[in-house]
Amino acid sequence: MKTETNVRDEKDRVIIFDTTLRDGEQCPGATMTFEEKLEVAELLDEMGVDVIEAGFPIASQGDFESVQEIARRANNAVICGLARAQPGDIDRCAEAIRPAARGRIHTFIGTSPLHRKYQMDIDEAECLVRVTASVSRARGLTDDVEWSAMDATRTEADFLCRCVEAAIKAGATTVNIPDTVGYAYHDEFGDLIRMLQERVPGADEIIFSTHCHNDLGLAVANSLSGVSAGARQVECAVNGLGERAGNAALEEVVMALHTRADVMSVWTGVDTTLLTRASKLVSRVTAFPVQYNKAIVGRNAFAHESGIHQDGVLKHAGTFEIMTPESVGVKESSLVMGKHSGRHAFREKLKELGYELGDNAFEDAFVRFKALADVKKHVYDEDIEALVDQEIASAQDRIRVTSLTVIAGTGGPQKATITLHIDDKQHMYEAVGDGPVDATFQAIRALVPHEARLALYQVSAVTEGTDAQAEVTVRLEADAKIATGRGSDTDTMVASARAYVSALNKLLAREARRKPETMLAS
Repeated sequence: MKTETNVRDEKDRVIIFDTTLRDGEQCPGATMTFEEKLEVAELLDEMGVDVIEAGFPIASQGDFESVQEIARRANNAVICGLARAQPGDIDRCAEAIRPAARGRIHTFIGTSPLHRKYQMDIDEAECLVRVTASVSRARGLTDDVEWSAMDATRTEADFLCRCVEAAIKAGATTVNIPDTVGYAYHDEFGDLIRMLQERVPGADEIIFSTHCHNDLGLAVANSLSGVSAGARQVECAVNGLGERAGNAALEEVVMALHTRADVMSVWTGVDTTLLTRASKLVSRVTAFPVQYNKAIVGRNAFAHESGIHQDGVLKHAGTFEIMTPESVGVKESSLVMGKHSGRHAFREKLKELGYELGDNAFEDAFVRFKALADVKKHVYDEDIEALVDQEIASAQDRIRVTSLTVIAGTGGPQKATITLHIDDKQHMYEAVGDGPVDATFQAIRALVPHEARLALYQVSAVTEGTDAQAEVTVRLEADAKIATGRGSDTDTMVASARAYVSALNKLLAREARRKPETMLAS
């Protein structure tokens, strides 16, 4: 749902600040490639997110380049980079966001007694000096500066007021009050925002922001409490991705404000019909599955199995649904897909699920769909999503699985014979291992020598039934770098090989960007 800004008061607008690409990517195992970050940023920009925190430019050359490219490509959103209260961080951030039509520097420092003593070993006076110096330096480089008091909810009230006042005097235009460790209760958080607005000089001239973590499952509740108290920016992430238990989930915050506008009387500029598409995209590129009963975007969010619920919904959807599936990008009606379905029906199904594929990618996906339909009695939406996501993810890969034969059981050694398509050439190898999965991975390692360690191997069923597709997640670690790959097939061994190769392709692509001369062993 796109908003009509000409009939709504701007003072009631809640700015949606998305940190999926920064705080979300810091979640262990959620690292994205350069191309994946651009894809996510493009969709966030399209859906009306106001501010995209694109990364932490000082963290690495890769982070700097992705922030810079996102800044270059953004059409609508403010592009923000994060910086510690250090001159080098701030200068690097300013350089990264320079191509943006609208850029923001977000600088922060820990203000709580724990952070002052154990993380930085500074006293209150030094902390205040650093607040002023960092915000002043950032303001000298851009007009849009956000300052954050890390661990604000465990900071002494008087000292927090002094820090916020110093940041405002130095030129901060947005002041963020993070519940960094997810410690606050919603009443406490709302009271904290009110206290700062009442006690700090100049508080009426800036925007207060929330950034709540979910350690106690209160991130969304605390964020909404902050809005109720007068905060007009919410920092959140798609699917609630983020450090530890995650951040406030963007889709939950947006739909809570949208659905209960009668309570909050505020609005956002987010196109809610793109929420499900964004959720699926972030899930795909991070290989973090969305729980079935996840609010707003979970598979069961609009599913009804209870007879009482089914009866009520058939008579009137409002009996058990407080929002329509269409409002978040889910279609109520669906095509029944099977082996007799043609290209036209398949293309319509892809559109319904939010996919737009080029001709070649469509043909590849259609061939795989027909092959799947031949071995599955029922082809569900989730089957098609898994199939297409894998096709998209592997489109630019240098290595692809061509064929796999596995010998398993109690009667002899487990063997795997695999053929890989590597840089336009076919390579085959047979390996013996401690089980079929080990044999398969040993064969891949023989064809593509590498030192990566297998950190995770996980198998789950895409749908129910003995003919269900297996979805395999593989996580590889090498030189402190993590890459996660996913593969799906009705044959678990084939899905395993595809997942391993997917992760390996990401590691190799990353290495190639760092050392362009890197070549695969043949």
